Amino acid sequence: RLRLAAFEELLRLRQVCADPRLLDPEFTADDSAKLRALRELLDEAVDGGHRALVFSQFTSVLDLLEPALAERGLPCLRLDGSTPPRDRLAICDRFNADSTLPVLLISLKAGGTGLNLTGADTVIHYDPWWNPAVEAQATDRAHRLGQTRAVTSYKLIVAGTVEERVLALQQSKAGLLADFFAESAAALEKISLADVRQLLED
Repeated sequence: RLRLAAFEELLRLRQVCADPRLLDPEFTADDSAKLRALRELLDEAVDGGHRALVFSQFTSVLDLLEPALAERGLPCLRLDGSTPPRDRLAICDRFNADSTLPVLLISLKAGGTGLNLTGADTVIHYDPWWNPAVEAQATDRAHRLGQTRAVTSYKLIVAGTVEERVLALQQSKAGLLADFFAESAAALEKISLADVRQLLED
């Protein structure tokens, strides 16, 4: 029970890093430091003639990013787990062919494999995932046959938070993080309270 409670706490900590509005709608878009950083990064990229893939593991984050980009006059497409399989290829083809669409928002799991998105030369991971291989697979969506430009990848991390701890543990305890984020009782049974404290302690 304590491990499950710790998992819930960790999820909340990760969400507040992504955008505090995920926990409390009283916050505004300007209260999200990460969203401000994304705006600046995208403004710079678009001004330089670049197009971007923005990955997040939370579809609720994509729900917040869509109107935020629209307010800045940045049209975008979106691809996530709710996108019907028959529409996935059409969305990718439209993004690759239409240079007036500077941004494609993608959930990390939906965009991890099988997509060719060479229309982008900038990849932004809005929140870190436990497994660097999954992030690398997502980034590789822009590194596909037909890509003629150098691809730049960014990862947005809130300093002094659980996001930094996840990054530090990626190398030393990737297996632990795999179990922790598997979100199943069987996986959580493998995690000791000491492991939980390592992620949550001050």
